[in-house]
Amino acid sequence: MDPADWQARFIATNVLALGYNAWVGFLHYGRGAVICTLNHAQNDDYPTYFLPRFRLAPFLRAWLATPATPLLSHHFFVTHILDVVDHYDPSTEVVFFLESGAQATFFYLKNLPVPPPQSYHHICRQGEEFHLTRCRLPQSD
Repeated sequence: MDPADWQARFIATNVLALGYNAWVGFLHYGRGAVICTLNHAQNDDYPTYFLPRFRLAPFLRAWLATPATPLLSHHFFVTHILDVVDHYDPSTEVVFFLESGAQATFFYLKNLPVPPPQSYHHICRQGEEFHLTRCRLPQSD
């Protein structure tokens, strides 16, 4: 099986959660990246974090210092990722890292079927199903 196939399926299956995490992170911290690790998954629960831009460079350098992480073997890639984070459109795009085993893959998700703000609103409306604590929707009259 081509690795891109399962990654594409993972993203498609979790697009709402990715958009939600990206939007909540952006609202609280500004630009940044969503990081999801499958290494510590339990059932269908995958630890997912938002890393703000100001913490991203040290995180990437620390990640690169780990010999078992074959992501981004050159300084160029760190610079490229930081440039993407500095210029992506948080209302329509998601910067995303997916860690699985010793592999970490960088994604710049564009043209999402559900943009991050809409993912946030959808998940907040279904909050009980998702067990959320960070939803603030405007009250409708």
